[in-house]
Amino acid sequence: MQRLSPLDAMFLQQDSPTVPRQIASLAILEPGDHPLDYDRLIHVINERIDIVPRYRQVPRTVPASLGTPVWLDDENFDISLHVRRSALPRPGTAAALHELVGRLIARRLDLDRPLWELYLIEGLSEGRVALLFKAHQALVDGSETVDLAQVLLEETAHDRDIPYEEWNPRPEPNAAELVVGTLNRNLRHPGEALRVAELNLGRIARRLPVVGVDGQPPHSVLSTELSRHRRFASLAAQLDDFRRVREEHGGTVNDVILAVIAGGIRGWMLTRAEPVTAKTSFRAMVPMSVVAEDGLPTSLGSKVRGHLLSLPVGESNPVVRLHQVSYALKDHRETGSAVAANKLANLPGFATSTFHAVGARVADAEAGRGHQIVITNVPGPQDPVYMAGEAVSEVYPCIPLSGRRAVSIGVTSYNSKVFFGIVADREAVPDVDVLAQCIEDALLELVESVEGRRSRAPRGRQRPAKS
Repeated sequence: MQRLSPLDAMFLQQDSPTVPRQIASLAILEPGDHPLDYDRLIHVINERIDIVPRYRQVPRTVPASLGTPVWLDDENFDISLHVRRSALPRPGTAAALHELVGRLIARRLDLDRPLWELYLIEGLSEGRVALLFKAHQALVDGSETVDLAQVLLEETAHDRDIPYEEWNPRPEPNAAELVVGTLNRNLRHPGEALRVAELNLGRIARRLPVVGVDGQPPHSVLSTELSRHRRFASLAAQLDDFRRVREEHGGTVNDVILAVIAGGIRGWMLTRAEPVTAKTSFRAMVPMSVVAEDGLPTSLGSKVRGHLLSLPVGESNPVVRLHQVSYALKDHRETGSAVAANKLANLPGFATSTFHAVGARVADAEAGRGHQIVITNVPGPQDPVYMAGEAVSEVYPCIPLSGRRAVSIGVTSYNSKVFFGIVADREAVPDVDVLAQCIEDALLELVESVEGRRSRAPRGRQRPAKS
């Protein structure tokens, strides 16, 4: 019988209609000879779900809140309640997909059932289908349990048949057994018992009126009282464009991505007639993989630690903006603890969704640092991956909103492209599609700066070739 960690218990406790504690990822599949349908999806999940047993478990509270909840087998587990179908109206546009995803990621999970859902979305243009994976932040910790997408996606197009045994849930302990087990654990782990007491005090404190959240300013373009509804937008770009900018101006691909996001926020603010000065900046929480003692562990050998970055939104020159981001992240690179992007990209399986989940956990665990936006960037494999024999063409992270943060951005590089998933509060950011366009424009600015410098280079001077 395993218990939720204090951090997982906090996520479960803080789940609310305006802040559902769930992370999602959207994968779009190309049609093959046998397009993925609902029955085959159920079959594939039944083959793999034994790998992640927590996907058939529910958190049960301990009487009198003496300890954190425990994970128990759901005696009434019904996979059809977790794997669902939806369809877009013809002609299956990207706008219609964004609208549906926004609604689905805002819908709270049923906390009385295993904390995940998977939607098969049909009716996309050109015969494609999409999969929306959704899991509670208390479920995917990256160490004991990985994201379902990591389990289902494969490196080959072969649809493997994996034998599985009939699952029989273990009987649920009674209240007395839960209390005795909890008291014994508290005696063995007094530090954890103290954290439980702090969680209980926090539950009481949240019922009292408070001023401000997470130390953030009460009102800004990125700060708002969250509503129950969300919007979603996506952007796909060529990885080679980011590499060209890196080769010309220095830094890393991650630096370029963050500078492009800063430029996109700047352009978006200008379209809204928001005040932008040379000193305008926003505190971004950027989780990064490290080899260090501190940070949240993962089952993949590294840890994830939060890095606070000031996004130079007020800087009008895109190249200077990039240099400012690179300089701010210089110390992180020079400590020797940073995990190289190519190492993450070469991990077995499709681990990006798990790393995004851990990154979101880190951002919320460090909410007291007062960041205004969460940006997760995870490099993925540069060869195609497959789901039930169908090639994955696009994949977009959906990072949850919390506190007063009105926008979050997840970035995944995969198969020569970079995919941005933007989640926003529906009422505060009705123009999230404009933000996506402004991020694309900011990338174009940097690409044009490379082309401009190369066109002005003296004859005979060698420029780096495209990678």
